[in-house]
Amino acid sequence: MINVTKTFLPEQSEYQAILKRAWDTGWMTNRGVLVKELEDKLKELLNVPNVIAMTNGTLPLQIAIKAMDLSGEIITTPFSYVATASSIAWERCEPVFVDIHPEYLTIDETKLEEAITSSTTAILATHVFGNPCHVEAIEAIAKKHDLKVIYDAAHCFGVAYKGQSLFNYGDASTCSFHATKVFHTGEGGAVFTKDKELYNTFFAMHNFGHDGPEAFQSIGINAKMSELQGAMGLAVLPYMKKIINARRTICEIYNEAFKDTELQLLKLRSETEWNFSYFPVIFKSEEQLLRVKDALNSAQIFPRRYFYPSLNTLEYVNNVKCPESESIAPRVLCLPMYPGLTISDVNRILTIVIEEL
Repeated sequence: MINVTKTFLPEQSEYQAILKRAWDTGWMTNRGVLVKELEDKLKELLNVPNVIAMTNGTLPLQIAIKAMDLSGEIITTPFSYVATASSIAWERCEPVFVDIHPEYLTIDETKLEEAITSSTTAILATHVFGNPCHVEAIEAIAKKHDLKVIYDAAHCFGVAYKGQSLFNYGDASTCSFHATKVFHTGEGGAVFTKDKELYNTFFAMHNFGHDGPEAFQSIGINAKMSELQGAMGLAVLPYMKKIINARRTICEIYNEAFKDTELQLLKLRSETEWNFSYFPVIFKSEEQLLRVKDALNSAQIFPRRYFYPSLNTLEYVNNVKCPESESIAPRVLCLPMYPGLTISDVNRILTIVIEEL
């Protein structure tokens, strides 16, 4: 069976050796030494000033919205995982959808200003498949209208834009460390910000609002990463170059095979150092996609429809028309790509896809 992705796992002995440090102290949660060490190594590797590791990738989005005291309308993208829109709704704000660019698949910055109203408080944009949004345009618009900017950078570990980590853009960026991601802690995530005051608020909120052991500075929840998760992150981190290089090789084979076909491939924004997180292909029609998907499934190959359906069609949001997203969402399929996927299997996938076009 070949799935769309497969979790990279270091040698079990490597994980256990790191975890033993926590085991010996009996300190399994509440920001033990492993979580703190992971944060320090992430800051060094990614060249970011502040990071807070959390127990999953959705809580950082919710905490960012809460910490910035956002209300009313938050402009966002209809082409993302459901957590982007649901986090806005969960925090009792209204997601306002702006359509996407048909090639980059990120929010269309040229349509942002027409969506801004007196109730708009922020823009929450997704770097789709690790492809950067037009951050300069977004942040210029946000500054003009006094809006906060949050980037859902769930797919962006290791992505650099114009020479710096993509996590350094916006008032805050969030990332997922889910087991399916390029870098993972089994389950986990993080929030990044250059604003020290905002960092302090995030920090308190992810730990019940504590200000020291016996005082509280704000409302908060429990979003702390455990030492078990921290140990996994520390075990995976040394392999990042190997992981990204393996994904790059597979991506290059796919790109070469599809260059003369009718399939539309992701267009990366210029000056992007990508992490090869996904390989999306856009078919001419949903019928063509389903035919290819069924043929692959019959061969025990299981791609995935990221991202479907278009989020503006969810029942709990205001259904506004987003023609590009509604057109692309039913036609996009992510093909298998992960370290350990053999060239033979990649060629088998290609043969089936091309035969069914």
